[in-house]
Amino acid sequence: MAEPWKIGMFQCAGLMGSWKLPENRSTQFLDLGHWIRMAQQLEDAGVDFLFFADDYGYPVVDDGIPATAIRGGVQFPKGDPTMILPALAAVTSRLGLVTTLSTQVELPAMVARKMSTLDNLTGGRIGWNIVTGAGQNASARLFGRALTDHDKRYEIADDHVDLSLKLWEGCWDDGALRKDREGGVYADPEGVREIVHEGPHFRSNGVLQVPPGPQRTPVLFQAGASAPGRALAAKYAEAVFLAAEVDALTAQIADIRRLADANGRDGSAISCLIAGTFVVAETTEEAERIRARQTATKSLDDAAAQYAFFTGLDLSKMDPDRPLDPSAGLTQTGRTNVERFLGPDAPTVREILEEFQANSVMGKPFVGTPAEVVDQAADVLARTGANGFLVQPDHTGTFDSFVELVMPELRRRGLAGHQEEGETLRERLTGGSAHLAPSHPGAAYRRSTALV
Repeated sequence: MAEPWKIGMFQCAGLMGSWKLPENRSTQFLDLGHWIRMAQQLEDAGVDFLFFADDYGYPVVDDGIPATAIRGGVQFPKGDPTMILPALAAVTSRLGLVTTLSTQVELPAMVARKMSTLDNLTGGRIGWNIVTGAGQNASARLFGRALTDHDKRYEIADDHVDLSLKLWEGCWDDGALRKDREGGVYADPEGVREIVHEGPHFRSNGVLQVPPGPQRTPVLFQAGASAPGRALAAKYAEAVFLAAEVDALTAQIADIRRLADANGRDGSAISCLIAGTFVVAETTEEAERIRARQTATKSLDDAAAQYAFFTGLDLSKMDPDRPLDPSAGLTQTGRTNVERFLGPDAPTVREILEEFQANSVMGKPFVGTPAEVVDQAADVLARTGANGFLVQPDHTGTFDSFVELVMPELRRRGLAGHQEEGETLRERLTGGSAHLAPSHPGAAYRRSTALV
């Protein structure tokens, strides 16, 4: 039997896809029924998880949000996906639910408390996408903070995750929660302890208030592809999100796995998921018409605002007929989306804008009939060594076309429909235990291996 693809679905609690098209439903992002219908559809389809990207950022140009971003709905507005997740947990039983929390905004004890609560509420179906923060220019202004150096943000993230793992894995023993009404013992004091952490960026001396959920630690995802991002992924991530051209993806995946092996982990066990845009219809011609309609909804001004969100650079003020200045690579935010346009045969600023107009940060789409797009996607997996896709919403802002057209083709080929057994997201995604693998650095904080 063919190795099944791992399939996650990408959303944010905001406008998605080509929202200007009349059939697009992402303008309903503050309607809970919209998310309930989507989660139930995805569970019925048998995908692995629904992922919510999140940040406090928005495009910033000339020291403020540009009118283009507000008018065109470019990375603005957005709601808070963590408020949506409990409702989705209540109407599903197997679908994984993954959300983003920034190590620049949320303190470790806050992340540990939220994720432990969600792990309990979802029955062990929660995952944390570890980010140092998208839209850094805006979020720094919003919170009244100085913009943090790119590489330092990853040093902070390392310390943040280390402390979070101590809280999840080290505070509560298995069996410490008694709920003994007759004996009057809710929890065994010998099995609950304070965590003392003196790191380079965080200090803590206290107890995680929430008893552990089925996974203890949420499944750890990571999405940064710069050199520090890959190092962080190799140390902690169980799954990695990537978006780039095929050659770059191949190199990034190989490097992450090499670094993980060097850290004493099994690099091949890290699930690498590529951002996949599937423009699919019953005929190739209809798929191409959908693609053309999508591209036509976004102007070059919209593309410039979006690029400013991801990188902090305002392409609208640069010579459109010249490449980026190499010094642009020193930006403190979104460095990967600058570096991909530098070097020999670098595109002009106009070509960068045209690329963002058509594809944003997600790379070239797969366009055609169900059989054609699956062939194209399978070729990318074979060339890169990736394990599956983080599927982008279609022109409706949902996943209707993927569920109705692509999933049946995947099942026909044996690439979907035979998921790993298990009750938790970690079991189904990794095929292993509900808890962190023994080689993961977080496992060292378990009392059974570290303190007894």
